[in-house]
Amino acid sequence: MNQEAGPRLRHVKCMSPAGFHRMAYAEWGAPDNPRVVVCVHGLTRVGRDFDRLARALAADVRVVCPDVVGRGRSDWLRDPNYYVVPQYVADMVSLIARLDVEEVDWVGTSMGGLIGIALAGQAEAPIRRMVINDVGPRLDAAAIARIGTYLGAPVSFATVDEAIDYVSVVAAPFGVKKREDWRELVEPAVRRDGERWVLHYDPRIAVPFRSVTPESAAAAEASMWALYDRMRCPTLIVRGENSDLLTRDTLAEMKARGPKPATAEVAGVGHAPTFMFEHEIALVRNFLTQ
Repeated sequence: MNQEAGPRLRHVKCMSPAGFHRMAYAEWGAPDNPRVVVCVHGLTRVGRDFDRLARALAADVRVVCPDVVGRGRSDWLRDPNYYVVPQYVADMVSLIARLDVEEVDWVGTSMGGLIGIALAGQAEAPIRRMVINDVGPRLDAAAIARIGTYLGAPVSFATVDEAIDYVSVVAAPFGVKKREDWRELVEPAVRRDGERWVLHYDPRIAVPFRSVTPESAAAAEASMWALYDRMRCPTLIVRGENSDLLTRDTLAEMKARGPKPATAEVAGVGHAPTFMFEHEIALVRNFLTQ
């Protein structure tokens, strides 16, 4: 397959308590390759965020990049209260079954990392190696507040270039500098809505986010630590040097617990590294090929 032609675009049917929904995914590399890397994006992003990483890996492995339900080409859930990690984990189980492999490697950015922890913390989890990108069981409150300022906001744009202007500000911590790189990130993450362009996700993903209380947040953190402590797969945690979501203190605690991971820091980046650039891609490639 000519990787420059782009990925195969597919979908898998998944189930929530509110009924069936389709989860879309992009697949790179030989479709019969038993070595599979699943790359899962952050809260408001899409699977095409990983295009460059996928192209870099596709000669050796099959790379599968889902749009988590409610984002990109995937369906929106009938009940927004199911926009939560347990539902996302169930969907990923359906995806792995569709791929017909016994195990996968996992690259998870932010929310995708939490989904990965929740999956890898299960008994007999099908995760061979895990890359957690700039997230952990404890989420810094200031970062959550920052994300809450734009999550689900009713913004729209006259042109894609206006969308690039907006995303390059709210996602400035990504550390992306060139406009053509921002364009590559933004174009798959917007859709036309009448005469305007909007971000390509269901604004109702904010419903469970905004319903969090201090008590429920503490319970979720405790649950995530318990899952993390049960992880046994070789793990790499990548942190943006200036991250406001994964603090150095949390990273230090993660390094001492659970899978006792390797760690790496990307200079000049906040939350979160994009894996668009060679020095970032090399971190993933080198770890997954060990």
